[in-house]
Amino acid sequence: MTSVSAAVGGSVPWRAKLRGYLALTKPRIVELLLVTTVPTMFVAKGGVPSVWLMLATVVGGSLAAGGANAVNMVVDQDIDRVMQRTKQRPLVTGVVTPRAALVFAVTLEVLAFVELTLAVNLLSAVLALAATAFYVFVYTLWLKRTSSQNIVIGGAAGAVPVLVGWAAVTGHLAWPPLLLFALIFLWTPPHFWALAIRYREDYRAVEVPMLPAVRSVPQVARQILAYTLALLVVTGLFAWDAHMGVLFGVVAGLDGLGFCWLAWRLLARPSTERAMAVFHASISYVTVLFAAMALDTVVRIHW
Repeated sequence: MTSVSAAVGGSVPWRAKLRGYLALTKPRIVELLLVTTVPTMFVAKGGVPSVWLMLATVVGGSLAAGGANAVNMVVDQDIDRVMQRTKQRPLVTGVVTPRAALVFAVTLEVLAFVELTLAVNLLSAVLALAATAFYVFVYTLWLKRTSSQNIVIGGAAGAVPVLVGWAAVTGHLAWPPLLLFALIFLWTPPHFWALAIRYREDYRAVEVPMLPAVRSVPQVARQILAYTLALLVVTGLFAWDAHMGVLFGVVAGLDGLGFCWLAWRLLARPSTERAMAVFHASISYVTVLFAAMALDTVVRIHW
């Protein structure tokens, strides 16, 4: 493991530095965002979008999200040094300097805006940039350290990729992408709170008022269940408004009920283990839901 002292001495191997820059972008989060972007493009097109358009949108969206995540690490380096979950991040270990990380982040944002404007359209570029601004200024710099509703409001930034995907195909917005925005907006709190239950002592140590750090686990579990139930309603509204088929209806229904059952299970007997089951299920839930959207769209075209 590269140490801070090694980094200061300038002896960081180039491969370690490259891994550090990649880690700044939080690849797993970027991957999850793209899981929602591409299927949305299928629904917007009413079929299979151009491969080049999908590629251009994915590249631009990845650059924008990666830049936002890098800025987040620059801002949060003080608490990352304390939290067990984040002690090995590149700014903490010294693999990447704060100044270099900030330059890297700004560069990614500029590249994202230019690439999306030229290869996709201006609306998608503006939406991606707006998501970054919201994530950095509203969530990271303001709400994260001041409000227990930080992830509820700040999570809106993670819902923007569906708008970007729709705008990339159509050049405008409509009710279906707005409902998908609402869906991801409602999905984010139970997803993140379930993980935060496990790391609630970390958040208490750095005085970040994430809900599980300032409320009891049963109270958080009630909130998680409420949001998962709301997801069922919004999913139904989307299916109706976007004229989705039976395949999507069946998969979405079973997917949503399974997610709600795990949330109810957590409320019935709160524990870290059950909270982590909800967290892992939340990732599967959104992946299956959006994959079903794309598959349903393709199936209805050919059959």
